[in-house]
Amino acid sequence: MMLDEVMKNNANFVKEFEPKKMSHIPQKKLAIVTCMDTRLTGFLEPAMGIGRGDAKIIKNAGNAAVDRDVIRSVAAAIYALGAEEVMVVGHYDCGMANVDQEKLENTMKERGVDEKLLSDIDLKDWIGAIDGEEENVVEVVEKIKESPFIPEDVPIHGLIIDLYEGKIKVLVEGNITQLH
Repeated sequence: MMLDEVMKNNANFVKEFEPKKMSHIPQKKLAIVTCMDTRLTGFLEPAMGIGRGDAKIIKNAGNAAVDRDVIRSVAAAIYALGAEEVMVVGHYDCGMANVDQEKLENTMKERGVDEKLLSDIDLKDWIGAIDGEEENVVEVVEKIKESPFIPEDVPIHGLIIDLYEGKIKVLVEGNITQLH
């Protein structure tokens, strides 16, 4: 069971860990909205020069679901925690760009999700499927900027990272779209 492995690893971690009092305030005054893709773990932060305590990182599938929770988290980072910039960071080869709706629906039904429930929603929208990685980043930046809870003076940047080369490309700088 994975829980046993996690607890064993944590016991080893604690033996080596040197406790250090840290602030919950992001030291680089940055909030990052990004994807939950496992390939970003231990990769995105060093690629951006972000260390422990530097930024508030908000993750969801495809970083596409700019819903109440994402806006609330970004607003909390700004108003309660002092973030002064927001970066939306997508990545190429995103699983949410390749969602097979029929397969997803069938798998959900097989696992016990009520068919009526599935027929009442747009499943691709609900799961956060995207049409293209770069376009999604630009759309998410726009959705965050359009929220009445996000102040106009906070730059919302859009970036995309190549998971294989580590290179980051700027798609939106502050409020200027670079995508062509």
